[in-house]
Amino acid sequence: MSVDFFNALPEDAAHRALLAICAAPRWAEQVAAGRPFRSVEALQAGAEAALTDADMADGLAGHPRIGERTADRRSQREQRGVSGASTEVLAALAEGNREYERRFGHVYLVCATGRDGDELLRVLRERLGNDPDTERAVVRGELIAINRIRLDRMLSELALGRV
Repeated sequence: MSVDFFNALPEDAAHRALLAICAAPRWAEQVAAGRPFRSVEALQAGAEAALTDADMADGLAGHPRIGERTADRRSQREQRGVSGASTEVLAALAEGNREYERRFGHVYLVCATGRDGDELLRVLRERLGNDPDTERAVVRGELIAINRIRLDRMLSELALGRV
């Protein structure tokens, strides 16, 4: 995988591609402005360093609730493991999402790639026990993990001419 195609994008196209990864405009601007990146690792490190607490609300706004149906193909792919969950697990996720939002004031964000509904429900229940500062740090880590996966996918799609 190479960052060459990403580095070569016009500024507005790079910004749009980054907003499709994370809906935080300031983050996307910062990462796009950091080009050219010498490697995938440098891009990933730059993307992680660019994500601040000020970006969290915008970043979270770009994510649907775990277990909810969405038209966003990227989120569908990431939550594929939930699609086979039982009605009981889906109902418990829905209730857990509501409880989480009441407690923390934002959507429950977790890197769902490769995880099934039972695991995501277990993680949700564990995280409900976090204090707000701990949870804020966990959410930032989850958003970084999701962005990492999405950046890798974007680079692959660019190399294949799909973006």
